[in-house]
Amino acid sequence: MFVNPDAKSFVLRQLMATGLFNASIDKKDSDAVSKAVDFNFVDEKGNVQNTSSLRGKIVFINFWASWCPPCRAEFPSIEKLYTQFKDNPDVFFLTINEDSNPVAGKAYLHKEKFSISMYRSNGRVPSEIYAGTLPTTIVLNKNGEISFHHKGFANYASSKFIKQIEELSNE
Repeated sequence: MFVNPDAKSFVLRQLMATGLFNASIDKKDSDAVSKAVDFNFVDEKGNVQNTSSLRGKIVFINFWASWCPPCRAEFPSIEKLYTQFKDNPDVFFLTINEDSNPVAGKAYLHKEKFSISMYRSNGRVPSEIYAGTLPTTIVLNKNGEISFHHKGFANYASSKFIKQIEELSNE
């Protein structure tokens, strides 16, 4: 179990099922900043974009890697959240893959039958957003400001978190 990422992620998923690791946007995280912090990213077709182009949307950002057991543990909850909001034009999902070889990230998504798109960072990502800890998840409000910042795994499919995303999207 200690060397198998699937086994580790299974155990972590069981811990998440207890509800102890449910994400919540109840209060400002100490890492949150009240100014917009932007960075470039690349989509699957190689198009470079900047998070500033997503103003007016709630942006759910997750930094992950296919070899990371906590990332694997939380990814089903991210897929469930994505499924809930994929048709909402006010919510955008930016899952930034940090594998050294992006083919490994695509293979993982394909193997698990996840439908969420994969992106890569392009250039420097501000440390207020990502400082190297996997997984890291951020939610930007419609002004591009950080409403939620969490390092480590969490359950993003809880009804409370879904409702909080809906509330942010309605602001």
